[in-house]
Amino acid sequence: MDISRRDFMRVSAASGGAAALGGLVGLGADLAPTLAAAAELRIKDAKTYPSICPYCSVGCATLVRTVDGKIANIEGDPRSPHNEGTLCPKGAAIYQLHVNPNRPTKVLHRAPGAADWEVWDLERAMSRVAELVKKSRDETFIERLEGGVRVNMTPAIFSLGGATLDNEWNHIHQKLMRGLGIVAIENQARI
Repeated sequence: MDISRRDFMRVSAASGGAAALGGLVGLGADLAPTLAAAAELRIKDAKTYPSICPYCSVGCATLVRTVDGKIANIEGDPRSPHNEGTLCPKGAAIYQLHVNPNRPTKVLHRAPGAADWEVWDLERAMSRVAELVKKSRDETFIERLEGGVRVNMTPAIFSLGGATLDNEWNHIHQKLMRGLGIVAIENQARI
């Protein structure tokens, strides 16, 4: 077997460290205070905000820690009866949602037939969406069926949502869609 000097040193250091740690634990040394101190250093001077994981409808609790107004760490909340401080792989990657340089942060619009995207300000985009929803609803609204049954609905608009939104948003979304008369509503959270 061919082993380099560097590999030999790595294996020796890891073995020595493991033996020393095992010896301390075997002698009854309590490492809990040291581990607690190390964990505290990671979040020293951080403000903690309770939150909820955005990825599914379970609603696992998280603790978001910020330093100088920027997110420094996100972890599971051990006080939660849902997840007891643990997070699934997607939940454990929540931090990447906030620091990913590829995350879209502007409204992009591509006009029909256009090849390129155009950056719109949020007000313009929201006004355009509201305008199109109102136009579609006004053109297709059905107040009563042929038999006289009142339905107050529009079959021309479909709402497709996802569970990456919290329960409060999904509740408001349902109220809005039903208030507009939209009956074709699908959401992963199924509320």
